[in-house]
Order: sequence, then structure tokens, then C-alpha cells
Amino acid sequence: MKIAVIGFGAAAIGLLERLKDSDHQIHVFEKSKDIFSSSISGIRADGKLFVSTEMGGDIYIDPLLQRRFVDYYINFTDGKQVEKGRSFASEAYYRKFYEKGFLPVSSDFFHIGTDQLKEVLCNIYDQFSRSKNITFHFSLEVTDLGVTSKGVLLNNSEEFDLAILAVGRSGHKLINKTISLYPELVKNNTKVDLGIRYELPNHIVDELNREMYEFKVKFKSRTGYMVRTFCNNPSGYVVTENYGDFTTVNGHAKMREKSSNTNFAILASLVLTEPFNDPIGYGSYIAKLSNLLAGEGKVILQTYSHFKESKRTKNLYRVHPTLEPEKFILGDINLAFPRRIIESIIDFIENLNAVVPGVANNDNLVYAPEIKFYSNRLNNQVLQQLKFIGDCSGATRSIIYATAHGYMLGEALLGGNFNIDI
Repeated sequence: MKIAVIGFGAAAIGLLERLKDSDHQIHVFEKSKDIFSSSISGIRADGKLFVSTEMGGDIYIDPLLQRRFVDYYINFTDGKQVEKGRSFASEAYYRKFYEKGFLPVSSDFFHIGTDQLKEVLCNIYDQFSRSKNITFHFSLEVTDLGVTSKGVLLNNSEEFDLAILAVGRSGHKLINKTISLYPELVKNNTKVDLGIRYELPNHIVDELNREMYEFKVKFKSRTGYMVRTFCNNPSGYVVTENYGDFTTVNGHAKMREKSSNTNFAILASLVLTEPFNDPIGYGSYIAKLSNLLAGEGKVILQTYSHFKESKRTKNLYRVHPTLEPEKFILGDINLAFPRRIIESIIDFIENLNAVVPGVANNDNLVYAPEIKFYSNRLNNQVLQQLKFIGDCSGATRSIIYATAHGYMLGEALLGGNFNIDI
């Protein structure tokens, strides 16, 4: 069978790992110019790998399979340092958060680091490039898919028996275009997370960071929205993330280079109802409005006290941002975000301060927008010739879940099951 895999990310890696050296002829199309500028899911963050049944996606993935792919990525570090640990391994810490109304999320974590993740990707690519049945095509963006009676036509040119989309959340344009042609693909499309990247001095959260590298908690705010932490980076750096037509904020940490600050996301989860049907469009609109205020390619930075008081920040005091000055503007996030989102985040921070004193200090830093897109949940049983894996499918939201999702589809294809519901 002649198979097109669109995108070389985490999901594609899992798929290729299962299908390498098989009888299928696989062509991987990646819009980046080469492997060095490609990105797997999380490459622009800091390479956190998790084993958990409480996070990472909306499908069940056996923890043993999750751990298998953690080891898989670690094996490609060539023996370099990897941080390991477990969130809320301490019952005392679990109770401390629980008593203040938080829901702690338990998981095993493994931290590769941004500075090592690109090397890992290159090592994986080298392995696949030596496989007899895998061909890579860089600098080739797939912008059009046409399902025919025989297969799928890419860019109105080459036809394949099967096309597998593994474009992640950054491939929303191609996904949306495909959905417009085949609306029956959509199972569910009502969720989006809106929030901020929070930065504060290490000394405030030293005890927490020593206890667990990655702390994840959820909190039901007084607005009714569920608010959660995401991607904690001790001694890390705030960065921007370019989606082409808008810019968001993110964070990462390196294995060798350290800062004096910790950053993490605080996200309010929205589950909207009909006639809402475009979560990525809604989140993109908020991001573009924020960028309009900040200037092209920039994000908004504000102190926490001004964030609470809806005042524009004009000067910073004790906390110095790790994001480069040319990538942010001091401003007021309240001009871009819905008030209910703002109130939910404030409620979260004030309650977190009761567990970790100093979290709500006036001069801590708030960056926006940070948005985590939940892609439309797509149905892999609708079209035999077209499948979706990883974050673009709406089924996963992490490196390990996306990788395992791709592997599971590969397993099904080898078994001749083209109608699997995953």
C-alpha cells in the first residue's frame, strides 16, 4: 500500500515506528525545509514526557505503552541527562492542596530539555531515513486533500491509497479545510483553554519545585470554570510561539542553562454549546486581538496587581522577565480577554496563594495570550482512505499520547483493520 503521512511530529513517529520495514511504501510530507527546523509536539516547549491516565488525551492508553515510548525517546538522547520524578508522590503535599479545594493530578514525568529535544528528533529521523520503505519530502506543504474512489489526491497531484494526517494543532488550516469538505468527520468540537503564562521568582516556589518538578492541579473557580496549571518550568524561560497568523506565549526549561524564575501556564477550560463549532477559531480570535494590542509578533506583559485591577502596566519592579524585551509590550490583558476568564484566573491564583505564599505577590508577571487548542474530535471511521492521529485528531494533547496514538493506528493497519475507532 502507498501511504502518505502528512507532518513529521510525535504521532508520525509512533506510526513510522510500527510501520518501518513493512511492505507499505510510506511517504512523509513535512513543510519545514529540513529536519533541523522541524518540530515534534512539544519541541517549542521543553520536552516533558508524562505517564498518566489523568492527562494527555481523551482516549485510554495503557500506561505500559506510554512508558514504552518514554523509554523510546530517552534512548535517543545518547545517554545524556534526563530528569525524572513523580508529581504528588508525597501524601502530605497531596493533602495540602486537596484541603484548599484543589484537585492534584498525579503522573510520572521525564524531562529531556529543549536543548536536547532537537538532537533526539534528529536521531529518530536518522533511524527512519535508513528504513527501506520510508521516504521523506521536506519543504512540501500539503494544502489540499481530495478523496477519490481509489484513495486520496494530494495537492491535486499525486494519489495515495491512504493519507494519514499528523499535523498537530499547528495544522489547523488543513484540518479545517478538510472538515469543510467532509463535516461528518467531526465528533465533538466545543472545548478551548484560554489563559496566561505566570512567572515568579524561584525562591517563592523552591519547596514546591524540590518536591516535584511538574506540579499539576485543577480548581473549580467561583465562576464555574475549571482552571488548571500546565507546563511548569523551574529555572525556566518564557518564549513566544508563532502560529503563522498569530503569536502566543509558552514556556520551556533547559538542562544546562538556568534562570532565576519559574513559569507555568494557568488555563481556564471552556466547554461551549451549540451553535459553537470552532474552538480553534475562537481561541485564534482572542490571540489575534491580544496581538493587535501588543503589536505584530508580540505578547502582552502585565504585573499581577495591575492584572487584578484592570490597569495598564508601565513599569516593572522586582521580578525581571525572561522573555526577550523585543517580544513583549507592557499593557493590559483585560482589553483582550473576556472578564469571566480573568476572574477565574484571579480566583485560582488567590487560592493557590493560600497553599504557596507569595504566588499572589503584586509584582509577579502575567503574560498573554496562552491558549491550548482542543482540535475537533474527529472520527476515523468515516473515510477509509483518510485517517487522523495525534493532536490534530482531538484525541491527544501530549507527546507520549500522540506517539502512542500513531503506533496504535499502525498496529491496526498491519492487521488489516481500516475501520478502527481510535
